[in-house]
Amino acid sequence: MTKPGKFISLEGVEGVGKTTNLEYIADHLKSVGKTIVITREPGGTPIAEKIRNLLLDHADEALCKESELLLMFAARAQHLDTVIKPALQAGHWVLCDRFTDATYAYQGGGRDFLMKDIAWMEDFVQKGLKPDKTILLDLDVETGLKRASIRSEPDRFESEKKVFFEKVRQVYLNRAAAEPGRFSVVDASLSLNEVQEGIKIHLDDFLSKE
Repeated sequence: MTKPGKFISLEGVEGVGKTTNLEYIADHLKSVGKTIVITREPGGTPIAEKIRNLLLDHADEALCKESELLLMFAARAQHLDTVIKPALQAGHWVLCDRFTDATYAYQGGGRDFLMKDIAWMEDFVQKGLKPDKTILLDLDVETGLKRASIRSEPDRFESEKKVFFEKVRQVYLNRAAAEPGRFSVVDASLSLNEVQEGIKIHLDDFLSKE
């Protein structure tokens, strides 16, 4: 039988450098012989990418927060069925830009949903599946938003006010504190080399326990 793969997610508020560091993580895992599937949430499949567009675009019709949460999990269900579960079963390592921790942070923290309602949906859709390792790039919100504003025009989430992202960040930190075995927190305010050195230490520790 093929040994099941591992599932790594990368999390953080806007401007923490997820895209650059996702590539670094993938390269490091490839260097030690892992077959990598890189994906993202919301998105990762043609249908889920269409849902992503609904979630991120500025539309004439406002998207209510209940629809937002349901769409997040609809995209996730498709993503799991089409990409993540088959890859893990084939023995590949899945590297995902955001996963369910982001839903707790953005919809639970930012939108003030009850965490128990998100947990119910998580159980319904994921049936216990969660990342084996989550790397949280942590950065103060003001710095993150400044970085993000340079990068591109803000999407629907990036257009939220600072207080929204403060709540998002706090939920991330709370979850990391509650699950220290799964989470590794890296200070994203450091130089890129220092951030990646920190990521490598956590990855190598995770690999050593495989």
